[in-house]
Amino acid sequence: MFTGIITHQGLILKVEDKDGGRRLVVRAPGLDLDRIAVGASVAHSGVCLTVAEKTADSYSVYASPETLARTTLGTWQKGDAINLEASLRLGDELGGHLVFGHVDGLGRIAAIEPLGESYRLAFDMPEDLRPLVAVKGSISVDGISLTVNEVTDTGFAVMIIPHTWDVTTLRHRQVGDGVNLEADMLARYVSRQLQFVPGRERP
Repeated sequence: MFTGIITHQGLILKVEDKDGGRRLVVRAPGLDLDRIAVGASVAHSGVCLTVAEKTADSYSVYASPETLARTTLGTWQKGDAINLEASLRLGDELGGHLVFGHVDGLGRIAAIEPLGESYRLAFDMPEDLRPLVAVKGSISVDGISLTVNEVTDTGFAVMIIPHTWDVTTLRHRQVGDGVNLEADMLARYVSRQLQFVPGRERP
């Protein structure tokens, strides 16, 4: 479980395709790897992956074919920067919202507009995910907990404050880039329950 508050940026040192999946070696400057055991979970731009091996300043993870098919991870290359967040511990501050690290679908950046010192970013998203987004609701974009400011015909828009812009990979993004989306868990469960309201057809 995560909060969507990005604490570090990682750098991909190596990408190795293996058995239909992909092994990644990640360097994580500033991240205390002594506190992250082999077998622990770390969110990588919104994708929860298990630490398989580690050294003094890097670690490796493995992504299954299913993960590659449903996230942007299949496009990551050596030298790419990614957002990192270690898993939530009991007693930690919940500064964002509860994030599973299970990506619901892929979105695309539709617009990046500077507004003073901040930025307005608009995203297109799959049609089946649009009912899970509401104004003032939460959504995870590449692992970042964001508040929805607008709902558009094809997706949503958010405002990015200077701090978030500076400490995440958003500042490296361009219009057309893919992003990992995870809807708020409350919206997901409410949507599921509504499918079983008496009088409605079940899927």
